Amino acid sequence: MKKSLVIMIVVFLASLSIQAQDKPVTPPVTPTDSIIFETITHDYGTIVQGADGTCTFSFTNKGKTPIVLNDVKASCGCTVPEWTRTPVAPKEKGSIKVTYNTNNVGTFTKSITVNSNAINNPVVLTIKGIVTAKP
Repeated sequence: MKKSLVIMIVVFLASLSIQAQDKPVTPPVTPTDSIIFETITHDYGTIVQGADGTCTFSFTNKGKTPIVLNDVKASCGCTVPEWTRTPVAPKEKGSIKVTYNTNNVGTFTKSITVNSNAINNPVVLTIKGIVTAKP
C-alpha cells in the first residue's frame, strides 16, 4: 500500500513538472497596426491577349507604428506581385503592383495574399477578368 502511494505521488509530481515545461513563453500581442487598401479587387474586364496586365493596389497605414510587408504571394505563377519593401510610416501610403500574364486566354480570378505586421493580417487581394484571343 505504501509503495503504491509513493508511486502515485511521484507520478503526480512528474506530470506537474512536464506540464510546466510544455507551456511556451510568448510575448503579449497588442493590435496597434492597420493596413487599409483603397480596393481589394481589380477587374480588368475583357482584355486582348498580350495586353498590359498590370494594376496597382494602394494602401494606407492607419496604425501608430510602421507597417512592414513581410511577404506577398500570388496564387499561381501567372501573377507576379511587386511591393513596397521599406516600412510604411503611420498615415503614409504604399503599393503593390500586380502583373498578370495576359498570354493565357480565358476567364481568370487570381488571389494575392499580403502578409504584414498589421492587425488585419493577412489581406487577400483579387484580380479577375477575361482574356480574349488576338483577332
